[in-house]
Amino acid sequence: MAKIWVYGDPAQDSTGFKTTLEILTKARSLGGEVEAVVFGPGATEAAKAFGEHGATKVFAGDDAAFADTIGTVAAAALHQLVQENQPNIILFPMSYDARDVASRLSAKTGSTLMSNATDVTGAEGAKTAIFGGAQIVDVKFDGPDPKLVLIRPKSFDAEPSGGTAEVVSVSAPTVEGAKVVERHEQAASGPKLEDASVIVSGGRGLQDPSNFKLLEDLAALIPGAAVGATRAVVDAGWVPYAMQVGQTGKTVKPKVYIAVGISGATQHIVGMKSSDRIVAINKDAEAPIFQLADLGIVGDALKVVPKLTEEVKARKG
Repeated sequence: MAKIWVYGDPAQDSTGFKTTLEILTKARSLGGEVEAVVFGPGATEAAKAFGEHGATKVFAGDDAAFADTIGTVAAAALHQLVQENQPNIILFPMSYDARDVASRLSAKTGSTLMSNATDVTGAEGAKTAIFGGAQIVDVKFDGPDPKLVLIRPKSFDAEPSGGTAEVVSVSAPTVEGAKVVERHEQAASGPKLEDASVIVSGGRGLQDPSNFKLLEDLAALIPGAAVGATRAVVDAGWVPYAMQVGQTGKTVKPKVYIAVGISGATQHIVGMKSSDRIVAINKDAEAPIFQLADLGIVGDALKVVPKLTEEVKARKG
């Protein structure tokens, strides 16, 4: 029976934590022994949720050193646990911290490291998307255990199993490395992009950064709605990176995704194609986004969106 480990994020309001619950749900369906590892302040508290989602044992380290030293302390502790417990595969969420730890562990163990997986078929294989998400391929692992796999958010649905986990305390080893000296949190209002039930996203078709106000006005009228953007407008400095949807941004799965002035480049499609319903507004009738959309509106977004906002206002009374 394969021993499957899931590396978790202790911050319960983070994408990494939620993705960990998704991965645990998948891991317990693989038929192996499922355990979890989580480092940083709040680790022991997070272990409760990990047990509820399928982990039978959680190695938890609450020491602040795990959070204050970038990657090095966590990778060293994980490497020691791997040597002692010999897992066959470790599944990581594709968060910044987890990617750092996974790459460092790969260097220490010589293990295969696969990034951007969308599914796991067992301890010896996984699936990933290529050609901008147009094709799904099977990947077979080679090399020594443990195999290391980074998994995209929203690849699975998180479903609790009602279990509990044995918690094993882990101390932080003394390791030199780059330390965090300051933290700055970006102020945000409304739901997080990855948690929003409705997303109104804008692209180059909005013509000017000031026109994102049109999307904000529409989203403000819809409960649970957030505003997103394409990589092109983020790179242009129109909106912050936190709003980016796509392969190098957020992966989202809302009930409704409204793509405004977005042509449908594969880089963007990868991050939102799993949305339940997709509405596209674009003046180019041949835009690739219409091939994916459930409803398409061919027209000038700067005229269509204000009309749509007026209609929503009218229906809300």
